Amino acid sequence: KNMTSLISSIYDYGYMTTEKAAIGILSRGRIPSHVGFILDGNRRYARKAGASNTKFGHYEGFKQLNKVLDFCMRLGIQSVTVFAFSIENFKRSEEEVAYLMQLFREAFTIFSEKNELIDGYRIGIRVLGHLSYLPSDVQELAHKVMKKTEHNTERYFNICCPYTSRDEMTTAIKENVKLVEQNKMNIDDITEKSIHDHLFTSASPPLDILVRTSGEIRLSDFLLWQASDQCQIQLLNCFWPELTFWKFLPILLEYQIYHDASHNNNNDNKE
Repeated sequence: KNMTSLISSIYDYGYMTTEKAAIGILSRGRIPSHVGFILDGNRRYARKAGASNTKFGHYEGFKQLNKVLDFCMRLGIQSVTVFAFSIENFKRSEEEVAYLMQLFREAFTIFSEKNELIDGYRIGIRVLGHLSYLPSDVQELAHKVMKKTEHNTERYFNICCPYTSRDEMTTAIKENVKLVEQNKMNIDDITEKSIHDHLFTSASPPLDILVRTSGEIRLSDFLLWQASDQCQIQLLNCFWPELTFWKFLPILLEYQIYHDASHNNNNDNKE
């Protein structure tokens, strides 16, 4: 048992050292400012693992949030946005929805308390979406964690819950119309920019990369506006709980190669 523990410790140390070295090398290149994740595959992960119900997959997915946020912060990514819960997910079974709400209670509570990752990187947490659809106590916890971290402005972790892109755009348009009705702006002033300025993610940098796990080829009504301009869409053939730094690495390398090539092309065109 002691030998197994020793071997495991050596392996973990080697893994962390290699990962740290890789991050050091990557940090010399261009790092995306904003990365979005569609957290897909929790239920299929549970079935793959032989679990008796989907709770196992959702719990593993919940734990994965911290791991992915950690390596994103170490890479120097300024803003991370995750699709944690769709408005459409309320159509799932009462038992599954209730369990997911319990996970959000735990997550918001953990992030509200003293947290090495959140405090260390001064991460501001924003819960984006139609919060009024959530149970009242979950709403309170969401507002509490946002209030607790509102002075953290160096990095951002956006948790979209409950969210759809159509709802986000509808809300932004309604906000513009309301300003017109209040005589605070003219109807001709409703532009692409004025709508963008009222999106839930308006305080974040433009979206550079959108990652979807599970291999599905669809965006599932997530960040459709944000992904429409100069955004790389990446589909990973692994479930969300299986996403590691090493599986994210090729995405980042492709991003850096693409931007290096674009930069060189722009320089060639200027000559």
